[in-house]
Amino acid sequence: MGDSSLLRELRGERADTPTVWFMRQAGRSLPEYRTLREGTTMLDSCVRPDMAAEITVQPVRRHQVDAGIFFSDIVVPARIAGLGVEIKPGVGPVFDHPIRTEADVDALPPLDDVYDAALAPIREAVGLTVAELGTTPLIGFAGAPFTVASYMVEGGPSRDHLRTRALMRSQPEVWARLAAWVAELSGRFLRAQVLAGASAVQLFDSWVGALSEDMYVSSVQPHSAAALAHVADLPVPRIHFGVGAAHLLAPMLGAGATAMGVDHRLRLDQALDLLPADIPVQGNIDPAVLFTSEEVRFAEARAVLAAGSAASGHVVNLGHGVPPDADPQVLTDLVSFLHEQGTARA
Repeated sequence: MGDSSLLRELRGERADTPTVWFMRQAGRSLPEYRTLREGTTMLDSCVRPDMAAEITVQPVRRHQVDAGIFFSDIVVPARIAGLGVEIKPGVGPVFDHPIRTEADVDALPPLDDVYDAALAPIREAVGLTVAELGTTPLIGFAGAPFTVASYMVEGGPSRDHLRTRALMRSQPEVWARLAAWVAELSGRFLRAQVLAGASAVQLFDSWVGALSEDMYVSSVQPHSAAALAHVADLPVPRIHFGVGAAHLLAPMLGAGATAMGVDHRLRLDQALDLLPADIPVQGNIDPAVLFTSEEVRFAEARAVLAAGSAASGHVVNLGHGVPPDADPQVLTDLVSFLHEQGTARA
C-alpha cells in the first residue's frame, strides 16, 4: 500500500495525477447499496462483516476512487459497547437514554477487554474489505469525542448543541468524564481497524464548528488527542476533519493529526496559510456542484486543484459527504475528470 497515491499524498509526496475519494461514498447514493441493504437496519448492516465489506467496496468498484472508506457510522462503537441507539430514517442517530448527569456517566459501560472482544465483527469486516480492495487502500474512521458526545447529550441530532455546550460550561467535570469515555471508545475502534488492515484513519468532528477556539482548546482538544493517540504508534496517516471549523484548523491539527480535511467553506490556499507548510490537506469540492452542469463541476474541480497546488500533499475530496440523492454517474465522471488532470504545482 505504501506506493498508493493516497498514502503518498498523505505523506507529503505528490503523485503524478490527483488522488480522490469521497466522504460518504459508501452507501446511500448507490442503487446497489439500497438493494443489498433492503430489510436490514443501518446499524445492523454495519456489524455484518460480509455486508459492511461489500458496501465499502461498491463505490471503489463503480467510481474507481483511490481509496475505500470503511462503511460504518460514528455511533456504531457506542452500540457495540452496549448503549441503546438507532439511526431513524430522516432523523439520524437517536439514543434511548440521553447522558446529562453524573449518574448517567457513572452508568456508562466499561471500555475494557470485553469491548475489544465485541469489536470482532469490525475486525472481520475490515479484513474482508482489505482482501477485496487489493492494492487500493482502506481508510478507517471514527467520530470525534465532541460530536459523538453531543449526540449522546442531546439524545439525537441538534442544530445548536445547546445542551452539550451548557453541560461543558455548567458541569465541566461531568463533560470531561463523558468526553474521555468517548475518546476511549473511538480510539479503540480506530485501532481495531488499523490492526485489521486499514492503511489510514480519519477522525470526524461533524459538529465542532459550533465551538469557539477557546472552548475547543480547553474542553475538546485533549479528548480528540486521546482518541488519535490510540493509533499514534502505528504507521498510518491520521486525517482530522470538522465541519464549519476553519477557525479551528490549527488546534485540530494540534490534537495529533498528520493531515487536515477542509470543508467547502474555506479555500485550500487560505487553509494552507493557517497550517504548517508540511501538512497535507484534503478537500474540498462543494457538494452542491454535484447538482449543477458538467461545466460548473469541472471548473470547481480545477479551482480546487489549483488552490491545493502549494500543499505538500493534496487528497481531493468533497467539502463534506456525498448527498443521498446525488447521481452516481456524476461522481464517476468527476473522478474520471480528476484522474485526467495533471497534478497542479504551485
